[in-house]
Amino acid sequence: MEFIFIIAVVILIIWLITSPRSNSNKAKSGSLGNPSPNIKDTLDKSASKSSISDLPNDESSPIKSIKINNASVSVELHKQTNELTTSKQLSPKPRITVVNTPPTIIERADSSRNSEDDLATFNIFESNVSEDTYINKGKQAQWLSKGQEVTIHSRKLKGFLYVGGVMESLVGYRSEPALICADLPVISPRTNSNEFPTDESLGYWPSYGLLSKESRGAYLDWLATDRSAGNTPIGFVFLYFYGFERFVVENGQDNKIEEEQFEDIFDEVLRLHKVFASNRSFAGYSANLLEFMYLVKPKLFECRKHKLPKTRHSLLFKLRLSEQIVATERVSDELALEWIKNTDQYNLKTAARRCDIEFDSLFKLYYKQKFPEGMQVKPNKTKLNAEYFAASGGIPSIKILLDGLPDPSILKAPIKKLIPIADKVTEELASYSRYLAKADTSKDDLAALMLLPRVIASSQPSPLIEKFKAWAKAIILENDGVTDVSEFWLQTGLPTPKAINKKEGELIYNLANFADIGIAPDLRYHHTKPKLDGKLVLFTPGHEEEFVPSHAFNQVGVALRLGAMVANIDGVVDESESSELEKLIAHDEKLTDIEKRSLKAYLTWRLVTPSDNTGLKNRLNNLGVKEIEFVKRFILSIALADGNVDNREVKQIEKLYTNLGLDKESVTSDIHQLTTSSHQPAPRSQSSSEFSLDETILALHESQTTEAKNMLEQIFTSDEDESDYIEVPELTNEVDGLDQAHSQLFEKLCAKAQWGREEVAQMCSELKLMVDGAIETINDWSFDLVDAPVIDDDGDIYIDEEIVKEIREL
Repeated sequence: MEFIFIIAVVILIIWLITSPRSNSNKAKSGSLGNPSPNIKDTLDKSASKSSISDLPNDESSPIKSIKINNASVSVELHKQTNELTTSKQLSPKPRITVVNTPPTIIERADSSRNSEDDLATFNIFESNVSEDTYINKGKQAQWLSKGQEVTIHSRKLKGFLYVGGVMESLVGYRSEPALICADLPVISPRTNSNEFPTDESLGYWPSYGLLSKESRGAYLDWLATDRSAGNTPIGFVFLYFYGFERFVVENGQDNKIEEEQFEDIFDEVLRLHKVFASNRSFAGYSANLLEFMYLVKPKLFECRKHKLPKTRHSLLFKLRLSEQIVATERVSDELALEWIKNTDQYNLKTAARRCDIEFDSLFKLYYKQKFPEGMQVKPNKTKLNAEYFAASGGIPSIKILLDGLPDPSILKAPIKKLIPIADKVTEELASYSRYLAKADTSKDDLAALMLLPRVIASSQPSPLIEKFKAWAKAIILENDGVTDVSEFWLQTGLPTPKAINKKEGELIYNLANFADIGIAPDLRYHHTKPKLDGKLVLFTPGHEEEFVPSHAFNQVGVALRLGAMVANIDGVVDESESSELEKLIAHDEKLTDIEKRSLKAYLTWRLVTPSDNTGLKNRLNNLGVKEIEFVKRFILSIALADGNVDNREVKQIEKLYTNLGLDKESVTSDIHQLTTSSHQPAPRSQSSSEFSLDETILALHESQTTEAKNMLEQIFTSDEDESDYIEVPELTNEVDGLDQAHSQLFEKLCAKAQWGREEVAQMCSELKLMVDGAIETINDWSFDLVDAPVIDDDGDIYIDEEIVKEIREL
């Protein structure tokens, strides 16, 4: 009897293989119908199922038609088990779903949704679950729109769901994965509605019918919530999302469906995209569906166009770029920005990704400067091909026919012109990016605003900046610009630092420049920096953006420093002394107006700030006799400029001599020698066009005057160039704070800005490290050094080159 049964099965199989079947039958895309109750009925269906439909009455749609693609199917007999299975010849795109096969479970070979490559190889194997266990033969399925409700297994579920018993997937051989069949067993609702446990039945491409009763219960529990929980298994989100894909693909070209339904779906998918954007796979699929909806119904979604998420390899971008180049042979700033972000020929660096809004603004600004009328690009011959690949395993690929438009997005020459612009912008945002990478920082911080390029920072209104401007102007008008450094720092709203080091000094200069206020001292121009317990002098307008001090500026600054030192001998500055020093500025016509304002503020600061002659004293000790004599004559020329030589002034000069390490006993003889010189040239004219030493006293020729200026500049600038900033210990070759293995990994990772996770895993394996643990260790070390992570683990591994640079500079 058993032998007869086997013979019958073989005959049946031979008849099925040799029986002629039509491959020309076509069914409407997404049509509903009773599923095959057994394998024979499935195999009797057409092996090829596709549909091409014209779009309905939307002339604005760029899509000419949509074609659902399928793959072929053949049948073979497994002799050992006497079971019928299918052998599938897949089309070149591995995500294209096969048709007319018994129920299957499809899983990714790497079983990881975090990979960016969602078109990787997958394994197909037979399910032990029969169709009859999850396809109900009863009531046809229906779509619940927004606002509609249904109660299933004691859970009240709101809209955006397919419910019922009969609904074939669009690939034509299995039940719709998103369909909720109320007849399937489900566990009772959980008491804790915030927990959604799952098991292996969820799979990579989940299907409600193939879930265990425990997972079905958890899924229904989640659907009964607001569908926003942060601990939601991503498989549940995808299963819910499959329903939207099915509805849009099946009904997107049907004018009978109310447009409000599509708008509601758009808004819900956009909400899901925002809530679950941390999952890169879902973020990509949801963004693609929103873009597909816009392409199918551009008029309907034009008002929502600005809400479309930005994605790499965007079909909408390629279409817009193609249409613009065909029409104008020019590329707008918006499309140029999208192009540099979509191309595979360039990877945005950390600063561009972290500061995306600022990067966009600055890139478009510099692009317009370089290409005022837009970059010229001619249409190429390669045609634009596009397909929509759904996340659902129940939907085949959708080929979009674009009526012969070119695909300029593949061109390399235009990208080569855009890369220098992107690099320039990235470099200008580097400091700003490094600041934002640190803990407890915000774009609203004044310190962050000061690090922005001036051209975009000025366009961002800030209450703090306006308050600072008002305060600074009041100080200039009411107090000749003099204020305490501590008072200035209060205007930043930041905690008072222990000292004004490089970082704090740059913040002071940047804040003043941003408000078009000048300050003295400004280390860049005055060769000294303010101290926390010292003074600042403000003036307006300040130093221009491209201000470069002249040689005359530096020389007059030197004279003012020494002159203020002399005037401050007894701690009291006489008005006549300050007036004489101001003449050095006013009478030098080589100085620009900006330089005169800066030097006037610098002189004021010098006169209200006690002199620190320590460095100068050490420097004078290394001078020769000739230079020492010159310095003494210069001091006397300033001190005796008014012609008065009394005992009080002599004692002041003696004190200054002592402070500078000079012999105070020689003061009287030096004065006598200077005032009784046999050379008595004519008095100096008050209208002299440049600063010169008092030749009435010094009796120097012009060549000697020039030499004197140069000598003074050499003596009185070098000592203050030596910064007293707090030093940070340098890193050793083995990287302080990291063991040898982590040090080696860090150095290897610094070789480039982006790594594939597999590459990093290989390096870690060689060093006997675990990837996640190594990244955490290095980032903890980086936080200890610069308050920011150096590695960004976002699928691929990104190295923050700005943070690396900051660490290297420690």
